[in-house]
Formats: sequence, structure tokens, C-alpha cells
Amino acid sequence: MRSIADTDYGTPAFQSLDSLKSVSLDIDGQVVKVAAGTSVMRAAAVSGIGIPRLCATDTLDAFGSCRLCLVQIEGMKGYPASCTTPVSEGMKVTTQNARLADIRRGVMELYISDHPLDCLTCPANGHCELQDMAGVVGLREVRYGYAGENHVAAETEGVANPRFVATDTSNPYFSFDASKCIVCSRCVRACDEVQGTFALTIQGRGFDSKVAAGQDETFLASECVSCGACVQACPTATLSEKSLIEKGQAQKSVITTCAYCGVGCSFRAEMQGEDVVRMVPHIDGKANHGHSCVKGRFAIGYATHGERITTPMIRKKISDPWIVVSWDEAIAHTAKEFRRIQAEHGRDAVGGITSSRCTNEETWLVQKLVRAAFGNNNVDTCARVCHSPTGYGLKATLGESAGTQDFDSVNEADVVFVIGANPTDAHPVFASQMKRRLREGAKLIIADPRSIDLARAPHVEADHLLKLRPGTNVALLNALAHVIVSEDLVDDAFVALRCEPEAFAKWKAFVSDPRHSPEATETETGVPATTMRAAARLFATGGNAAIYYGLGVTEHSQGSTAVMAIANLAMATGNIGRRGVGVNPLRGQNNVQGSCDMGSFPHELPGYRHVSDSTVRAQFEHDWGVPILAEPGLRIPNMFEAALDGEFMGLYIEGEDIGQSDPNTQHVNAALSAMQCIVVQDLFLNETAKFAHVFLPGSTFLEKDGTFTNAERRISHVRRVMKPKSGYADWEITQLLSNALGYPMNYTHPSEIMDEIARLTPTFTGVSYARLDELGSIQWPCNAEAPDGTPTMHVEEFVRGKGRFMLTEYVPTTEKVNARFPLILTTGRILSQYNVGAQTRRTPNVVWHDEDRLEVHPQDAEQRGIREGDWVGIASRAGETVLRAMISERMQPGVVYTTFHFPFSGANVITTENSDWATNCPEYKVTAVEITRVSQPSEWQQRHRVFSEVQQQLLRERRKAPAPATP
Repeated sequence: MRSIADTDYGTPAFQSLDSLKSVSLDIDGQVVKVAAGTSVMRAAAVSGIGIPRLCATDTLDAFGSCRLCLVQIEGMKGYPASCTTPVSEGMKVTTQNARLADIRRGVMELYISDHPLDCLTCPANGHCELQDMAGVVGLREVRYGYAGENHVAAETEGVANPRFVATDTSNPYFSFDASKCIVCSRCVRACDEVQGTFALTIQGRGFDSKVAAGQDETFLASECVSCGACVQACPTATLSEKSLIEKGQAQKSVITTCAYCGVGCSFRAEMQGEDVVRMVPHIDGKANHGHSCVKGRFAIGYATHGERITTPMIRKKISDPWIVVSWDEAIAHTAKEFRRIQAEHGRDAVGGITSSRCTNEETWLVQKLVRAAFGNNNVDTCARVCHSPTGYGLKATLGESAGTQDFDSVNEADVVFVIGANPTDAHPVFASQMKRRLREGAKLIIADPRSIDLARAPHVEADHLLKLRPGTNVALLNALAHVIVSEDLVDDAFVALRCEPEAFAKWKAFVSDPRHSPEATETETGVPATTMRAAARLFATGGNAAIYYGLGVTEHSQGSTAVMAIANLAMATGNIGRRGVGVNPLRGQNNVQGSCDMGSFPHELPGYRHVSDSTVRAQFEHDWGVPILAEPGLRIPNMFEAALDGEFMGLYIEGEDIGQSDPNTQHVNAALSAMQCIVVQDLFLNETAKFAHVFLPGSTFLEKDGTFTNAERRISHVRRVMKPKSGYADWEITQLLSNALGYPMNYTHPSEIMDEIARLTPTFTGVSYARLDELGSIQWPCNAEAPDGTPTMHVEEFVRGKGRFMLTEYVPTTEKVNARFPLILTTGRILSQYNVGAQTRRTPNVVWHDEDRLEVHPQDAEQRGIREGDWVGIASRAGETVLRAMISERMQPGVVYTTFHFPFSGANVITTENSDWATNCPEYKVTAVEITRVSQPSEWQQRHRVFSEVQQQLLRERRKAPAPATP
């Protein structure tokens, strides 16, 4: 069922050129003016006239099956369904009279005659459309009785009822009670139209009709991805959240923003006091339009998980038990330690790391703390290990370090080029929108070492699947550019008008070289030349062409080069600066865009302005009242090296688990062990916190106010729905620490931090909490020139003026296969888990994915005697780990694949320190390995298990600090 706060207009708003025209009609004597193509039902609803309905809802196309919404229309025979009847000029509609009332009561009688009469104990009681419609039509009796054939009773006179289906509780988040089903098809249509999985169907005919999942399986066993669209569409209690069944109906609804991936879905948190009953995707959410995935809708149990730490703790050494202290003691101790380290080792011996899980306001304060209180630029963020090449590459070519479009732009794309991204797993809500456009006829090109789900899905199949070898993105992109240039497919008018002529001429000569041709590069990329040529022609000539890329592009030694090559392709074909086209980085975490915007890199102040710019520094120095260093600080890898050299001793980490997420885990652990004061501000004792000396309990997105900025530059409000479990929101903790360090911060609400952001960041000058409340969300740049934000960038000209083509020489990675390590390992994500898994591992999502597995092609497995489920040792030059094997033809021979959501898996034990030449983004996607059958965990896993058990025991032994002696 929908949110308690939503209004349902019955059918969607009609979208076409005809909708630009208006139509006047008469409904029950009231003159109504609506867009042409609007249904009679919606026209009535927007005018405050309700027409009874059951199969209709404004998130799905009209269906016309329930026959409850019948009306009379002057000059039209019979009683047409108002949901499927479009308005016309001068139409006269009657929605209420005695005959219509009789028909509706008769229809409702039939529904109720095969429905349980348990309204008072039903979880939908008080928010049930069937219950509401029975009241609306005035149903007072059911003349047919309940003794005949039905779907309600398990037995009739002691005989098993063949039509009865027991409640399916297999899914951890919702149940399916077939006895309450009215076969309106809304769940089936939601799965088809909204999600695009096609996991549900109506099985049987007539009275035998029923909803079935998969091949009449349980929901858990079927193809269902647990997005919850069916639950939201259901007008009865047939599909109900288990949390709703347990807790009852919510009392209030608060709009907030999801804290998982970079889609940035808007949700209504439905509450009983401070208890979340359920999360319902917000119908008016501009990023998700009322849709969601299994994580955002259901996986919030981590917020109240028993392993969450809610009290500050300190210890002298990581071998000591934790001591529980007050906030005052923890903050004073932390400040004292940081000042001691700076006094003994120098100003630059401390630094800070912020996270994409933090709000914009929290990230702003962390980088401000480092620059103003620590007095250096040693601040970095998790974007270092994911999309830092995006910032570098797009800044160099287009002039701005962000994607060019909004998500809705895909609705106008004719060709979709997905490279190095797996949207159905990493950005599932946007993937559903993309699949809708592909079902409508858009063409699809995929470049990926692995056959991702999008390559072949229900009613979707890639026109060209470029299954390239890991590490050859740049060679492939240059080959596509070669075809476009050599076959005269360049948009010369666009290039002449919008791009630097000298740079274009150099680039054209560069890619025209025969060494970049598909024929010359196919042995390197592994993609047939004919396939590359066909894909290039389709991209250049197929109409609006949009590029969507992910970590499969950026997490390479040439990540920045590949981003620039993508921008080159878009500019050369004129696919930028309008709807349906563009360069679209699919950023992985909820606020990775925002963490970059807020100046979390050591070389940039907020707004992507270099610290060496004296004019920019002067603005911050005037506002903050302290000098800002002109030299860049340490990146995360530099911090590790400096720690091992004894020069970097103190680290403040808010929301980031570098102990699990960064490459070459053993090297990271050695660096963490070398530091004297590590302060972790987080929810759980994560891998990094096991090396910490101070633990400051953080807050979840449910416990604070702020904003996130998603992959489309959309700034959305995060609203507090419950008090912080630890007593403070994260921004308040950073403020306390800054004050203790001697640099005063005196904010009383995150809105004041946003006011400062707007004051000092040109792309945010028009942003405020008041404007966010007014508009719902805002895409930056938002300023005097674009007071309502900017959905599409670079429309008239590029941010840098003229677009700059960059030369993108392919340089093979130094991580090469050899006789010792003959396979390439690449990594990625899976739908049910998120990043390092700290949140999702503490929810029922482990039902779908409870360990990281190694995908191996059957040929490679056969050569090594590996079978499905075997334990497999994976060795690289960095280390060894052991995972269970999954034999899969998704992979190409010579390539293996795993995820990285579970710390014991040790996926990053085997990844190396190779990184992007420009940004130090790790080369997670290319690691030379060998795999063998084994019978026990690796030595690292055995050491890790012992170390983790010790740290958990030290946590269990935590004790309160002794009270000070009475004088």
C-alpha cells in the first residue's frame, strides 16, 4: 500500500505533445480544464471529485479490470471505465447516480464474497483501499454468502480447499496472503512497468485466476528482486510489509533521502513516535519517482542493530580493552592527543578522512576542521578510491567535475552506452528507468568484461556487447573514436561551434592513426573489430546517444584517461548539452558527489578550486578567520606511506572504513598500526575501528538533518526522524572537537552550515533549506543565472568555455598476467549488499548474499579441477585469500570476479597498490591472480579471524572510566 500521506489520482499524468493542449469538460456539473489525453478518472480527481476504483493507481498505466470506476458519459453507450476513457472537449460526465451506485455495489459484493472478513485484525485496517471502497459504494450486505467455492478457507467441512494458498512468508521483508487477493493485477503490472523484472504473473483463468511469482514459486525462490513495487501497488493486505504487520499503521510521515547508492531516492519514513514502521518511496521524488530497491525500502535494520555502539570509548593501545567515557572526556582526550602529536611531529602529522555516507554539511565541517583547526590540507574522502578520475577527467575536458544530465534525460535517449557499470545491481532504481526506455525501443551498447544482467533481461537485450579484457577501456574508446573520425561521423558543426579547434585537430590526427583502428586493437581488447565498428556507427548515427559509466571505468591505472576519452566521444558526436545525451558517471554512494563538492580533496577547496588560488583562499580566510595553506595536503595513500615513515601519526575518520575498502589490506593495516591516535566516528566496530584509539559513536541518516547530493548533482534534504542514539549528530561531534582544538564553531542547525556553503561555493549560492523545501530538491549549479537549478549542463557553452579534446594514449597496465598469475581478477557489487557491507550485513539482506564468492568461467574451472561451491585459494603478488567458487559463463575465460562486501573475504588482501596516474584511484579492476582448490582459509584469513575475535572480546570487556576522586 502507498504512503499514508500520498494522494492517488487513479491514472498517471498524460505525457505527449497533445498534453500541451487543454480540454474543457463537465463533470457532475463542474467545469473542469485538463490536458488533452488525461483520463476521466484523473480529471475528476484533480478537481476534487472521487470515483471509486480498485485496479487503478496513478503509478501504473490504466487497466480497466475492476469495473468499479464506471461512469456515464452523455452520447456514449453503456458505462465506460473512467480510468481508460480519455477526456474530450465538451464531454459531460456523471460520476454518481442511482444506477451507477447499484452497479458498483454489485461489483463490490462479488469482491467481498471471496474475501476474508477480518478487517479489525487485518494489517491494512485503516489504510485499505478495498475497505475504503466498500464504504464509498455503500455496501451493507453480501447476498451470495461465503459457503461456496472460495480462496479464503483452508478447509470446507473438513475437506482441503484446492483453491486456498497458504500465506507466503519466505521473503524476509513482506508476506503474500493470497486469501486477501482481489486479482486486480496491480502487483503484476508494477513488477512489469515500474521495476521491469516481470517476476509476477496472473496464473489460471476465471475464478481460478491467481497471482503467482515465477513458475508458481515462493517469492524468495522466484526472480523477484524485493524492490517492493508490488507491495506499494497492492490495494489490500495481500502484500504487506512484515514491519507493518508487527507494529501497525504509522501515525506520521517524514520525507527524507536514502543513504545507500548514488541514485538518492526520496522516501517517506512512516513513523510511530520515533519508531520507523516502514519506508515508502516518495511519489514526488525527482530521482526515483516513487520507486525503490530492496536496500532503500527495507534494509534499515542496522540503525537499531544490537551491535551498534552508542557511547564514546577510548584506549591507550589497540591491545587494551575499551573504556567507556563521557562525551566531554572523549572530546578532550582526542583534542589533547592531536595537539600532542602536532607538537612532537609537526603540524602536518595529523589529518582527516570523510565519507560519502556523511551529509554535505558534515563533510564541510570535516574539511574545515582539518584546514582551520589542524592548520593543514591533509583531508581526503572515499571518492579517492572510486570517482576521483571522474573529477579530473571531466574538469579537464568539460570544465566541471560532475555528470551532465538528470536521470530523466534517459527517457529521451535513442542510444544508451553503458561502460564499466552494472546499473541493475549498483543503481537499481535508475536501472529500472533505463530498462523502460530500452523496452520502448532505445538501442543498447554495453562494454564490460562480464555479461551483466542488463545485457539480457526481460524484453531487453544489448544490441552490441563489447566483452573487453579488463584494463583495455582506453584502447576500446580510442578504437570507437577512430571509426567515428575515419568514417566522417563527427558532428562537425557542433565541434566547430563548441570546442577548441586546435585541441580537436590534434585529437583527430591522434585517433586517425591506424594503430587505433578496431583491427589493430582487437587483439588487445578481445573485442572483434566488426563489433567495435558496428557499435561506433550506432553511437554516432543512432540519434540521441547517452554514455553511462561506473567504477569499471575509473578504478584503473588509466581511469582519468578513460573519462577523458568518454568526454571526447560525446563532444565529437555532439551528444552533450541537451536532453537524452551526455556524460553520466553513476556514482556509487549516496553522497560521493557531495563529498567532492564540499572540498574533501587535499588539493581543492569547496567548488573544485585549487588551494593554490590566492583569490579563493582569501575568501575562505576572510570567512573563517584563519590562514589556509597554499600547498596540497596528503592523499589517503600518501597518509599511509607517511605513517609507515613515522611522519603521520594522527587520523580523524568520519564514516569511512579504510581498513576494508582500500587496496592491499595488509599494507593499510601496517599503516594504521603505525599511528599513535586513530579516531573513528562510526556506527559499528568496523575493520578500521579495530585499530582505533578513540571511538566516537556516529548517527544514521535517520537521526540527523542535512543534505545529500546524488549522481545527477541533485541536492536533497535529509530530515531527522528520531533522536541520535548516541546523543549527538555527526556534525555536532565535529563541532565539539573543533572547539576543543581551539577553533570555534557555533552552528545551531545544519541549515546554518548550508548558508555558509552557499556563501563560499559559487555553484551553491542559490541553495538553502527554504529553497529545498520549496522545490523538493535542487540540481547544482544553483545561482542567479539558474535560480531553480540546472538539470542539463553545458547547454549553450561548456563551463570552461570551449570543450577541450584530450589526447588519450593507451598505456597498458603494469599488472600483467604471467605463468605464475595467469588470470585477471576484477571486482564489483551485488544488489542486496552495499559497499563494505557494514549496514546491509546487519539486515536480512544476507538471505540473498551471505558471503563473497568467486565467479569462474567453466573453462578455467575445469582446467583446475574446481567445482561449484569448492573453496578456492586466490593468490596475487599482494597476498592470498580463499573464497567459495561459483561457476558462471558471465565471465570470459581468463577472468575471475568477486564482490567485496564481507571483511573475512579479504578481497582487498589480493588487490594491489597500482593506481590511476592522475588521482591515485586504486586499480581494483585488474589484479593478476592464480586460483587453486584448497581445504582451509588463507593464512591472512586465519590471522584476521583471531585478531577480530580479540577486538570483539576487548569490546565486550569495555568498562566505564573510574569516577574522579572526591577532594
